[in-house]
Amino acid sequence: MKTVCVTGAAGYIASWVVKVLLQHGYTVKATVRDLNDTKKTAHLLALDGAKERLHLFKANLLEEGSFDAAIDGCEGVFHTASPFYHEVKDPQAELIDPAVKGTLNVLGSCAKTSSLKRVVLTSSVAAVSYNGKPRTPDVVIDETWWSAPDLCREKKMWYVLSKTLAEETAWKFVKENGIDMVTINPAMVVGPLLQPTLNTSSAAILNLIKGSETYPNATFGWVDVRDVANAHILAFENPSANGRYCLVERVQHYSDIVKILQRLYPTLKLPEKCADDQPLVPLYQVSKEKAKSLGLEFTPLEQSLKDTVESLKEKKFFSPSSTV
Repeated sequence: MKTVCVTGAAGYIASWVVKVLLQHGYTVKATVRDLNDTKKTAHLLALDGAKERLHLFKANLLEEGSFDAAIDGCEGVFHTASPFYHEVKDPQAELIDPAVKGTLNVLGSCAKTSSLKRVVLTSSVAAVSYNGKPRTPDVVIDETWWSAPDLCREKKMWYVLSKTLAEETAWKFVKENGIDMVTINPAMVVGPLLQPTLNTSSAAILNLIKGSETYPNATFGWVDVRDVANAHILAFENPSANGRYCLVERVQHYSDIVKILQRLYPTLKLPEKCADDQPLVPLYQVSKEKAKSLGLEFTPLEQSLKDTVESLKEKKFFSPSSTV
């Protein structure tokens, strides 16, 4: 019965990581910002095994030492806590500081813990694929790619910058402090929600099915949240796991996502035109080789999208009758 810690446990990916860890028999020390906020804790406490093996701790990314108690005595730490949203007024305070300083605070607590075997850091394809190189159908992105901070600043891609700087900072720290770390770099994450609040990637699907007139002219990799959670546990349990793991089931333009949703839900009113008149952003490839070497099998995107829509319905984020 190993004991592990999950930071930012109330989040979309983290909630699934906690669920899978409990299913595997782990004792989980999970951090949240506010122990009294039932929107952050009730869904975790309701998970199978939570009563016996889930312990909640209060911790704040920007508070040095606040993760000490949660991480003490753990063999593994899954650091998923990092803000993800697009509308920011102060990128440094809202995204970059929590991502970078928060990662350093968590790793600082890890460095004090003699029982620690491995850290699994939730990074992102955002830290991989934005480096100015062309992304066209014949290009294959893999784990050797790194996003360029200067380009991110120039293009005001603040979330991408936050994830890139956080991962760079993490690798530097673990090398200097002799910590074994693996990073998971998922693309746009979809699939069912455990938490009662709407996360950014699920909101992207909700916007399409709630009667939006247009879809974005953007191409992303897409991956199922359950696969992302499984990859975290595989990366912790597999002794030979190392470095970074890009997780992408498929790269699709938003127009393709709309087509899949149309096939799944013919009665939904979905956007019929692109948000701009520019040529559609081309598709590209992301290598699956390293992810599959972990033993990961990807859920087909069609299934992930169907489960996202059903979950959004179930949690009453939209009523199908209003969009038919």
